[in-house]
Order: sequence, then C-alpha cells, then structure tokens
Amino acid sequence: MATGFIGIGIMGEGMAGCLLKAGKALVVWNRDASKAQKLAAAHPGLVTVVSSAGEVIDACAVTYSMLSTLEASEAVFPSILASIKQGKSLVDCATLTPERMQTMASAVEIAQGRFLEAPVSGSKAPAAQGALIFLCGGDKSLYEECKPDLAIMGKADFYYGSTGAGSKMKLVVNMVMGNMMCALGEGLALCQASELPADNEGGLLKVLDLGIMSNGLFKLKGPKMLKGDHAPNFPLKHAQKDMRFALQLGDQVSTPLPLAAAANAAYIAQRADHGDEDFSAVFEGQKK
Repeated sequence: MATGFIGIGIMGEGMAGCLLKAGKALVVWNRDASKAQKLAAAHPGLVTVVSSAGEVIDACAVTYSMLSTLEASEAVFPSILASIKQGKSLVDCATLTPERMQTMASAVEIAQGRFLEAPVSGSKAPAAQGALIFLCGGDKSLYEECKPDLAIMGKADFYYGSTGAGSKMKLVVNMVMGNMMCALGEGLALCQASELPADNEGGLLKVLDLGIMSNGLFKLKGPKMLKGDHAPNFPLKHAQKDMRFALQLGDQVSTPLPLAAAANAAYIAQRADHGDEDFSAVFEGQKK
C-alpha cells in the first residue's frame, strides 16, 4: 500500500521527495494542486495526486501531514478525520501547539485510528537532504512502525511520550533558534554602526566562528544577512508563530521568557514587510 502525504510546501516537498527517492509510492494532496502535480511530474509512476486530504487517508494505511500553520491544520483536519477509522494512522509533522496536537490525537483515537506527532527540527535544505530531526509523541507502536520512514527523511528521531511532549520540545528548540538569530542581527548591526568589519578577515563572523560560539546558523545565515539575501528556508512569519507558541507555553508553566518576548517583538515588527522571507530578515529592522 502507498504512503500518504498531505502538504507539499517548503518542508513537505523535500520530505516527500526523500521518500520517493527511496522508492516509496505516495498518494499526495496539497491545497495548491500545482505543487502536487509538479512532484508527480518529477517522479513518474510513483505519485498519485488526489483531490482531497480525506482521499489520501482512504488510500493509505499511514499518512504524513506537513501543513504550515495552525489555521491550515484546522481547515484541513475535518477532511482527514472523516476518513479515519480502524487501520488508518496519521503522523503530523507540523509545528503546532501541544493543545492542537492533543485535540487531533483524541479525535483520531475516538475514530479508532492511531496518531503520532512528529514535528521536525530543520528547514528547507535538511528536508530535501533527509537530515531532519523528528521530535515525537503519541502512539508508541506507530512510532516504531514509522522509524524506517523517519530514517529516510531524517538523521535522528526521538520519542518523548504522550502527545504534546514532542511539540513542546520543538517549541523550545525554535525559541532558542529565534533568539540566536536576533542576537546575531544585533551583533552585525552594532559592528556596522561602529564601523567594524563584519564578514572578512577579523570580522565578527570570523571571530565568532573561531571561538566557542561557532555554529551552523551563524555560519550559514550571517553572510546572507549582510548581502540582504533572505530567500525563504524558514519564513519569518512561521518563526514568529513558533515564538508566540513558545511564549504561551512559558506562561502555562510559569516560566518567564524575557529574551524570547523581546525577539518575538522584533519578528512582529518585520512581519508585515518581510513575513514571507527567511527569518533572517529580522535583521532588516536592526541594521542602521
């Protein structure tokens, strides 16, 4: 039986592509049907495009879902749920609130299906390279069954227990990343304003890379930020959404997050003009 995939966007396209390269047949649906048709054209004979999310569930025992926002999830889930029954399993890989994941899990289980949350750490390039990190919670038997697929799409997967725990871990990870991006932007802006070098021998990026603060995010994004290259790998509007969800989680567990609150405000300030660009575009509001 083919595997289902709902959501062929920035992340879903790469994830589905990894499964297809491994020889797995897919039944796919996307809100913008042209993206699903493009995937089918690139992998002749392996992709069946259907007209609704429910049809994907009907055709497959296991379906992966990668919808970009809470609103998209809420809009599409009724079609999914209408087709859930015994023998049907849903693996949701989006970054949503823990409460949303728990609501979906409960509905799927009532319909006698199985549910696994599996949000991913990683952006467009890791998705295409099969280098994502899956942070899972929910049905343990489904997790074990899906591990071969997760290994195709990712470099690591972890199981945290009940539904919601995986999403909480994802929010913590993205909160730290969002804070780091804002910190790098402020550092570059202060260098420029102080007439100090940023991206050459002796520049800030070089100094950071030689010391304990060396990391892939700064190495990848720093030079692009200085060039004004914010081609989207992780859109700013989605980064801000995750910061908002992390702040909500902090409020629920009585944990103050002042750095995250300040970073969230910086993303909000750039969301109208740069929301569809990479989250590195937060720098546009920081530089002189």
